[in-house]
Amino acid sequence: MLLGKESYMAKKRIGILTGGGDVPGLNSVIKSVVYRGSELGCEVIGIRRGWEGLTHVDLTDPASRAKYILPLNRENTRTIDRTGGTFLHSSRTNPTKMKKLPPALQGQKFDAREVTKKGVTSTAFDVTPGVLKNIESLALDCLIAIGGDDTLSYASELDRQGMKVIAVPKTMDNDVRNTEYCIGFSTAITRAMGAIDRQRTTVASHERIGIFRVFGRDAGYTALYTAYVTGVRCCIPECKVDLQHLIDLLLRDKRDNPSNYSLVILSEGAEWQGYTVKEYGEADAFGHRKKMSVAEDLSDEIKRVTGEETVVSDLTYDLRSGSPDFVDRLVAFTFAGMAMDALEEGKSGLMTAISEGRYAMVRIPDPELGPRTVDIASMYNTDRYRPQYSHKIGLPVFLTHQ
Repeated sequence: MLLGKESYMAKKRIGILTGGGDVPGLNSVIKSVVYRGSELGCEVIGIRRGWEGLTHVDLTDPASRAKYILPLNRENTRTIDRTGGTFLHSSRTNPTKMKKLPPALQGQKFDAREVTKKGVTSTAFDVTPGVLKNIESLALDCLIAIGGDDTLSYASELDRQGMKVIAVPKTMDNDVRNTEYCIGFSTAITRAMGAIDRQRTTVASHERIGIFRVFGRDAGYTALYTAYVTGVRCCIPECKVDLQHLIDLLLRDKRDNPSNYSLVILSEGAEWQGYTVKEYGEADAFGHRKKMSVAEDLSDEIKRVTGEETVVSDLTYDLRSGSPDFVDRLVAFTFAGMAMDALEEGKSGLMTAISEGRYAMVRIPDPELGPRTVDIASMYNTDRYRPQYSHKIGLPVFLTHQ
């Protein structure tokens, strides 16, 4: 049986890339794929800077090739799993919505369409034919794409185009559909928990209201699970809160606390009734603009209404920095093994996942469905702005279904 697998994978060329935001655990996937590939006699080619590597590379130019294409082996990946981030670097490139053609594709004809967003119309090019040509020129037999819902939306497109693709979900937001867990989530919660526990001393010393902002544009998993393990109130994008009720709760918490302080965690996309999070800067390739700090705006409202002093802490980027914790290393290595198993079996169009608490291979999510969001009814108390702690018997370890 082993000989059969070796004969199928021998001399196969596997491309691997990481896209979107970095999270701890990415390097563990990369290393594991390389080591397993070497055992099977196949070659692993690293695509640097995510989908940008397949849209911007000029394979006839040695400098461009060196910039975007990195053959991987045991020697150059031996120690990468000891650190966070991504050895292959990343970008937020969407080959179906390129605002302008990169130099390597200039002069070629691609489908273009007009895109209007918030009153601004622009031209978007679909350079998928160029991507497929580069894949063919690199002689890649299959591709492993590691990313969140944005990155994997294009993996789904390549699958529709007939390319053999296996997806690996990663995001500290934990909002990729068809899986209960994404690489990076556990480390993010561990980091947030530690930061909040440390900063309690400062907030308490000055008898203030502590406001913590974490990532979560469309889904509140990071804020909700951090609140779950720290016993703090939270506001998430899935539920617009009543501002006065929230302020009243925080004042009551402060009054009832012997140390005279209170805390609240906000997803970056959290809003209250009559308020919309402000955005700034240009939209990225997937249409996302950066969000202004809802924590600062809540701080202003609390000061205006009550005169109370606050301490605002933005925990966003710190939560995805540094090396992965045990759970993310475990899941990363396991997902890598699952991806290689699928390729050995000639499968494609699948994503590694956890379903009902068990490892599984599922279809790459339909990008039209958008991110997975918190089920308010079972997970969030909309009156107390706290996680639901009851009725958990029978749920998977991460307390949610895919």
